[in-house]
Amino acid sequence: MSETSSPGDGAGNPAPPGGDVYDWYQRGRQLLADRHPDAAATLLARAADAEPGSRSIREALARAQYDAGRYADAIDSFTELIGNNPADDYAHFGLGLAADKAGDLVLAAEHLALAVAMRPDLPHYGRALRAVRARVTRSSA
Repeated sequence: MSETSSPGDGAGNPAPPGGDVYDWYQRGRQLLADRHPDAAATLLARAADAEPGSRSIREALARAQYDAGRYADAIDSFTELIGNNPADDYAHFGLGLAADKAGDLVLAAEHLALAVAMRPDLPHYGRALRAVRARVTRSSA
């Protein structure tokens, strides 16, 4: 195998994917669309490391992490998005869904309520909030 086609650096580190950060982002989004969230999350994490300020990459990464069942990672990524833009309703919604899946119903309800307050016109936000609140009520009864 030639040096340029090596799958890694010999120390167990995988070779970086070909192309530039935008190519990684596009391939990651396509992997996500093709229902390969683990592969998408891996590629998008590399893109996020290379472009830490990119909202688009961070959002796609958070979605891939969520779809891959990496809820703690998704919570971290959505939290970072909110830190950069507290008015990002989608990031609050995603954080609420990820927290719900991770079993943190209080955090889920808090962020879903914020998403609903920001975008009351989106019915799926309200449905998610009502479902979490119902589970909170059942668990405290």
